[in-house]
Amino acid sequence: MKLYLDPGHGGTDSGAQGNGLVEKDLNLDIALRIRSILLNGYENVEVMMSRTDDSTVSLTDRTDEANTWGADYYLSIHCNAYNGTTRGYEDFIHDSLSDTSITAHYQHIIHAEVMKVNELMDRGQKKANFHVLRESVMPALLTENGFIDNEEDAALLKQPSWREKVAQGHVNGLAMAFNLKPKPGNILFIYKVIAGTFRSRKNAEKRVTFLDSKGIGAFIDPVIVSGKQWYRVQAGAFSTLENAEVRLGEVKLLGIDDAYIITEEVSTEPIGYTILGETKLSPEQMNQFLKSINPDALELGMYYLIFGQYYGIRGDIAFAQSMHETDYLRFTGVVQPEQNNFCGLGTTGPDDPGVSFDTPEDGVLAHIQHLYAYASTELLPNEYPLVDPRFDLVTRGSATTWEALNGKWAVPGDNYGQSILSIYEHMLEKSIQNLEKTLQEVKA
Repeated sequence: MKLYLDPGHGGTDSGAQGNGLVEKDLNLDIALRIRSILLNGYENVEVMMSRTDDSTVSLTDRTDEANTWGADYYLSIHCNAYNGTTRGYEDFIHDSLSDTSITAHYQHIIHAEVMKVNELMDRGQKKANFHVLRESVMPALLTENGFIDNEEDAALLKQPSWREKVAQGHVNGLAMAFNLKPKPGNILFIYKVIAGTFRSRKNAEKRVTFLDSKGIGAFIDPVIVSGKQWYRVQAGAFSTLENAEVRLGEVKLLGIDDAYIITEEVSTEPIGYTILGETKLSPEQMNQFLKSINPDALELGMYYLIFGQYYGIRGDIAFAQSMHETDYLRFTGVVQPEQNNFCGLGTTGPDDPGVSFDTPEDGVLAHIQHLYAYASTELLPNEYPLVDPRFDLVTRGSATTWEALNGKWAVPGDNYGQSILSIYEHMLEKSIQNLEKTLQEVKA
């Protein structure tokens, strides 16, 4: 499949502006994420972009290039603006097309997949006489991903993790519409039973205590939704939907009517996987892996999940990096445990143990912020203070994959990124084994 990917506006054309955001920058960010997910994750996909930087490209040049290249699909990424009170997601095909056209069919699929993940109001599937829809000879779709001048939508647009989810939603739709095949790898679908979601951690803790008293093991899994902290109570994870439904039934028999099942895909990604992305493993899975090697280790999984989600960084792979740097928190090198420095920040040799932080939480936050400096060129989101003292020493955007940290984070570090990913894959394998063990216990 040949995809022509068009980040709207650019260069002298800024597009919409509002709440400190500029549309051309957001469009490019989402589009680059779409390209990365497609090329890393699927076979037989080619992507041509109308722009890959902040350059001015006319509408005619965009459609002419797509037509000459022979693209199979034209996807134009935009954000919306109106009067500050309007919000939501909508997409467009050309107004000359019928609802039974192949273009409308593709629109229906992609619209549904994006709406599953974007947390926005659904403004519907629409038609318009936009140039890129009219002058492209292949099926074409223009998506409007939230209103930049609306405070609620803008709060989402500011989050790299949200833009990653929106990019993934577009890719899910494209994969379904064009029957794209994932690249070879171990893919596992995990079915998690959620026994309630709470704004108050205390209420979540009460639910966990109640479930434990009834013989159902549970733990709290914090999630960030629309920039707000929620506490999700997980009451089991299973490799088959059938077994998850059995557990769901047990939970509902206890009077918990708000229980439900979520499906997550876990895969072993190829070496070179991007630093930006969604954290796949739970805090329990990370901590459990670490304690199988170092039983006395601190439990840092929660911090890597929360900060990873907020900055859009793969928190689970960052956790693997900390294992590599600290010898599984045994601190057998020059960095000492009391430094709360889990990634070797500022460490240059035996006589320089590097930076120290007041708390483990600050140490993990600094680690994630340092990764953000390498992986992104955007301003640091302002929910948390900058605690990484070396953030401004990084050439922004100079390492977007874990392999690209070779020779940058560690010198010479020829296999630094590969070592991190090797630990991550081991952690993933252990998590799968634990899930299968739980499944066998349930069957027994």
